[in-house]
Amino acid sequence: MTDGHAPTENAVRWRLIDAYHTGLTVSDLDRSIAFYRDLLGMTLVHAQEGQRPYLAVITGFADVYLRTAFLKASDAALYVLELLEYRSHPGRPLEPMTNQPGSGHLCISVSGISEIYAALSQRGVEFVSPPEPITSGINQGALGCYLRDPDGFTIELFEART
Repeated sequence: MTDGHAPTENAVRWRLIDAYHTGLTVSDLDRSIAFYRDLLGMTLVHAQEGQRPYLAVITGFADVYLRTAFLKASDAALYVLELLEYRSHPGRPLEPMTNQPGSGHLCISVSGISEIYAALSQRGVEFVSPPEPITSGINQGALGCYLRDPDGFTIELFEART
């Protein structure tokens, strides 16, 4: 692995603009909105629900009925988190441990990570660890920790070095 190199000559050429959003399937949309908005401080941008033909095509589930919510970390943020609740085709819970291929985590840049950790811990949020100094690599000098959302998805709180 090398740093700072453009795609190889074998890469497919297309116009990659930016990451637009990350979708996360949840078991209870209202509970997840409360977590991301009321505990983590995200802004709810839009919520909708329904059964639309294009959703069936995109998701691969006939007659799918979805409830969705879109949240941003701040008013200035462009990147959006999309929460999806499959009302008509509910799945079964996974154990989304970060060492499982296909799992992921959402990293949120914060200021005051120790205070955030204390406040969320008091409210019952499950953390993997308290904030830990990053001692090597590109983020050396920063602080980070993992927590779990109501469905067990991993969220990283990250405070850049000052």
